[in-house]
Amino acid sequence: MRALLQRVTEASVTVENDVIGEIGPGLLILTCAMPEDTAETAAKLAEKIAKLRLFKDDAGKMNLNLSQTGGAALVVSQFTLAADTSRGNRPGFSGAAKPEMAKELYEAFARHLGTLGIPVETGRFGADMSVALTNDGPVTIWLDSAAP
Repeated sequence: MRALLQRVTEASVTVENDVIGEIGPGLLILTCAMPEDTAETAAKLAEKIAKLRLFKDDAGKMNLNLSQTGGAALVVSQFTLAADTSRGNRPGFSGAAKPEMAKELYEAFARHLGTLGIPVETGRFGADMSVALTNDGPVTIWLDSAAP
C-alpha cells in the first residue's frame, strides 16, 4: 500500500460542491492499494503512520505523533499514486489494485487508523473529489509498504 502524508493546518475534501470531510491540524493521507496488499498491510501502514513523529514539540523538533497532538486524519483514496511513467508521456495505472479490492483496503485502512484513537474523516472512494489543504512546514512524506 502506498501513502502520501501531508502535515496540514487544515484540509477538506469536496464532492459535487458538498464538503464531505474536513479536519483542522493533522495529516492529509492520500492512499493507494496495490494488488499484493491485504487487510494486514492496511493495518500495518495505519500503525506506522500513527506512530510517525511528524509534529513539533515545545523545542520545535519533530518529536510528536498525531495522537500526541490531538490532530486528525483526512484519508483520501488516490489510485494515481500507482502511476507508471516509464513508457512515454501518459501515466499508466494498471499497477493499482482493482477497484473492489482497493475500496475494501482503503476502508480497512481508515477504520484501523480510527481504532488507534485518531479522529478520521474520509473522501468518497471512486468519486471525482476536490481536495483543499494548507500544508504545514511544508512536511510531505512518501510511504510504500513494499519498500524495504
